[in-house]
Amino acid sequence: MWFLDMLHASKLKLENEELKKRISDLGCDEYEQVKEKIKDLENQHTQYMESAQNELDALNESIADNNTTISKLREEISTLSTNSDKLQKQIDTQTRKLQRSKELYKSVDYCIANFLDSTGTERLSAMQEIEYDELSPSVILKLHCMDVKDLRKAYKNNDKLINQVLTAYASRYTTKANKTIYQLMVIALRAELQNILYDLKYEKLEQAIENVKNVTAKYLKIAGDGNQNIVGTLTKFIGEIEYLFIDAVKIEYNYYVKKEQARQEQLAIKQQIREEAEERRLLEQQRKKIEQEETKYQSEIDKATEALSIATDEKQIEDLKRKILELQGQLSDVAIKKEEIANLQNGKAGNVYVISNLGSFGENIFKIGMTRRLNPQDRVDELGSASVPFRFDVHSFIFSDDAVSLENKLHTILNEKRVNKVNLRKEFFYATLDELESLVTELDPTAEFNKTMIAEEFRQSQSTDTPYTNDYVASCADEDDE
Repeated sequence: MWFLDMLHASKLKLENEELKKRISDLGCDEYEQVKEKIKDLENQHTQYMESAQNELDALNESIADNNTTISKLREEISTLSTNSDKLQKQIDTQTRKLQRSKELYKSVDYCIANFLDSTGTERLSAMQEIEYDELSPSVILKLHCMDVKDLRKAYKNNDKLINQVLTAYASRYTTKANKTIYQLMVIALRAELQNILYDLKYEKLEQAIENVKNVTAKYLKIAGDGNQNIVGTLTKFIGEIEYLFIDAVKIEYNYYVKKEQARQEQLAIKQQIREEAEERRLLEQQRKKIEQEETKYQSEIDKATEALSIATDEKQIEDLKRKILELQGQLSDVAIKKEEIANLQNGKAGNVYVISNLGSFGENIFKIGMTRRLNPQDRVDELGSASVPFRFDVHSFIFSDDAVSLENKLHTILNEKRVNKVNLRKEFFYATLDELESLVTELDPTAEFNKTMIAEEFRQSQSTDTPYTNDYVASCADEDDE
């Protein structure tokens, strides 16, 4: 019995080992391990999600607080903006009042400087022979400046100042005779001003200002001859009113300046169109030439490649390989030039140049322009041909895919330093080399800038009183022949 039990136990043990082996073969142990790992990962995921949710809740709370703060700040900004608008209106009002006061002050200051140090007789020397009967009233004419918004505003403001001066001086005359003299003078002066404004033309500003001075001097003499008692008051009056009359002339003259600017603008546009057409023509010529070179190099490469395919001599093979490499390099250069031409032909790409001409314009005057030429130096050479006595020095070429915008940006920055403030198409500016270098570097850090004014022709011309010729060369040639 005991033996049977032992036999049965041994059999069970054997079966148990077989079952373990089969379980092991089936991977059940790994399954349990994986199952445990999955459970651990699920626990970790749960913990992570709980932590993430807590962080999200905290973040949402923070966002809500920030939104509340932003709303409060927006309300404050709105309030400040409203207050700022009100203050700006007050500032604008006070500025206008201050400007009028400044003009009146300038008028008084002008009077003191030009009239009160003498009786005024010196100013009248040129008018002594003018007869009183030459005075003639004129009708009130519509001024050209009234057609331009900013000029119309400026003229009306100046006219208010004139009326203010007229009203102030009218109260100083108490007798009927003096009042009459003053009123007649006011009427006559206004008529004379109208005549001067009516005859005003472009490039005649100085003449018109001189006419104002002659008119005021004439009427001062007339009034003084009539009543010496009011000469002092009239002198002050004429001095102040003359300044404001001159301002009226300058405002009206601005119309003619604007008209001339528009005319020059149209001429410049036409000139620019002609130049752009010429540049396009030259670029097209260069494109065709480049394409011919491209075809030639490609043909030679094809011939050399074909010859290489049948060559057997090692030296010949090496020569052909070397030739192909050289031709491929030349073809690559041609491709680069072709791409450059294509970029220039897109209508915007080009080079902005900064140039000077020391001998022609002086030390601190520069021209800033733009060209679409493949070689921008060609355009600079054209500018330095017959129009100026010396060649230009180049300080910088700045290539840009939108050279037009870059040029406009430079002109805008330097607008207050224009040499010609009438014709804005003229591209000359007052500046220093340091200023321009800083500006160019800021706009394009890769652009080179040369601070040297070579001015070779100018300096050579300054070094001698005798014109340079080729006589010496010819003489040397004669000596060599001997």
